[in-house]
Amino acid sequence: MIFKKGDGWKACFDSKNGRYFGEYGGIQAYYLFEITKEMFDRLDKKMRESEAGSIMHEGRRMYMAVDDRGGPPYTIVFDDDYEKLCPWADAVKSGEVWSDELTDAAVELFDSEKDNREQRREKWEQKNKE
Repeated sequence: MIFKKGDGWKACFDSKNGRYFGEYGGIQAYYLFEITKEMFDRLDKKMRESEAGSIMHEGRRMYMAVDDRGGPPYTIVFDDDYEKLCPWADAVKSGEVWSDELTDAAVELFDSEKDNREQRREKWEQKNKE
């Protein structure tokens, strides 16, 4: 694994599976993304968290936890394999974890989550076959 790290963010290239990931944030908001090689290449250790986060937000959100005092804290797991894919990540949990049904609805409803539709639909189909 190849890592890039800055203040408040970290990214990883997993050479075993040829995939790139990035995380940023902390107690008030934490995000984990699958990113592209191009996004990974743009990340620089001198970047602030907000700059790195802007790049990572172009990727596929895998996990997020929010405790920003704008409402009750919550966690959304978009990709159930996030721990297996990113064992190095320092995932933060806030409040209740959204149910699969609520997460699936959000993925279908919000255009910002369209990159998760295929893997969520496959999971749903697999679950219904059992």
